[in-house]
Amino acid sequence: MQEECPAEGLLKMLSGKWKPQIFRLAQDGPLRFNSLLRQLKGASKQSVALALKELETAQLLDKNVVRLKPLHIEYALSEKGRELIPVFRQLELLV
Repeated sequence: MQEECPAEGLLKMLSGKWKPQIFRLAQDGPLRFNSLLRQLKGASKQSVALALKELETAQLLDKNVVRLKPLHIEYALSEKGRELIPVFRQLELLV
């Protein structure tokens, strides 16, 4: 059996309608869910929530619960996610 190419694994992690855009937006700093939803024109709450969960599971995003009133959640690129920024820039996916 042939092993999966590392690039193919990365593309699978970032495949989907909203994940590349979320990844691009997260490079500028932490994102709150509603702010992200406003920036992703046409995205549903469910599709964005699923994309965030999948990026978190892939360890590309960190989820941080900010215990201020009102309580809110921020998503930021993880160390692993930040390491991928130069790769995306090389591919001209990030501007």
